[in-house]
Amino acid sequence: MVIIKAAIATDPVKPFILGDYELEKPRADEVLVRIVASGICHTDIAVKEQAVKLPLPMVLGHEGSGVVEMVGDGVNHLSVGDHVVLSGDSCGSCDKCHHGLPSYCDDFVERNLTGYRVDGTSPLSAGNEPVRGRFVGQSSFASHSIVSGRAAIKVDKRYPLELLGPLGCGLTTGVGTVMNALRPRAGSSIAIFGAGTVGLAAVMGAVLSGCQQIIVIDPISTRREMAISLGATHALPPNDSGLIDELLSLTRGGADFSVECSGVPEAVNAAVMCLARPGWCAQIGATPAGTMHPLDMDHVGFGRGIKGVVMGDANPQTFVPYLAALHAQGKLPYDRFVKFYDFSEINQAIADSKSGQVIKPILRMGS
Repeated sequence: MVIIKAAIATDPVKPFILGDYELEKPRADEVLVRIVASGICHTDIAVKEQAVKLPLPMVLGHEGSGVVEMVGDGVNHLSVGDHVVLSGDSCGSCDKCHHGLPSYCDDFVERNLTGYRVDGTSPLSAGNEPVRGRFVGQSSFASHSIVSGRAAIKVDKRYPLELLGPLGCGLTTGVGTVMNALRPRAGSSIAIFGAGTVGLAAVMGAVLSGCQQIIVIDPISTRREMAISLGATHALPPNDSGLIDELLSLTRGGADFSVECSGVPEAVNAAVMCLARPGWCAQIGATPAGTMHPLDMDHVGFGRGIKGVVMGDANPQTFVPYLAALHAQGKLPYDRFVKFYDFSEINQAIADSKSGQVIKPILRMGS
């Protein structure tokens, strides 16, 4: 056992509580990672506030980056001292994993959303009481984490490690949704609803894909400005009465593709209704639990459709290093909307994110 520091979410109202916990040594298929930094994702906040109803108390965080300190006997692709980005866990043996889609793993829920390993244990404890410490395979709001070997992705040591954690979720989700799930041809039009980390990553993915029209919809002016600076051709505030008509006008009949990143039901509707024929919408925003959405089947019947996408339909083991290389080449400048906070400032970082002051907060864990 080693003593670590972690931030635990106990209920929707109380702030995260930092405390000392006991962490096991890694099992044969696991590694011990010293967390250097962890991004804060909207999903972390949604689980904390129970808009996404997962069990609490739990140590959240799923955009970790760090250094491998101990390696289980069964892990062959990592060594002590390696720099890694952490992503979700997967079994590696089901049909989805074999086809490079680990985020659709047959064991995804058990491995990522319960806070426990698949055998019902946790590597984290407080005294004799287990603490849910395996959120999305990592629970990276901590100084150290035990993760499965499949959840740790080796990256080049030349890259700035404290900046890389968001590649494991937000950037992979946004860029991957455009490049892997939608695959727009050069010259396409795309509407992107929401200009947080995922939406801005989708903008950069659309630029990389050669989209001619990239239209972003977001209520916060500074985020719209950021979208334009990253390559969006238009940035609009939501307009419940006229938004769809405006999008149809800008795209001369409808967007070839849309990406819904906000989870707002009205935005889901607009993302489908603004489509050309044919046209595809990717739904990646976390809607409130139990959200139902009617579809105009006459509209959908003209070659339009909506698909849910998890983690950008990407294989993080190959996609994360690809994104890291793009950033190093200046082609994925997400560092422009990052702000760093000390680990002890986690609650302030979340408040700033919710208010829209910060797009991507990253916690520095310290030595």
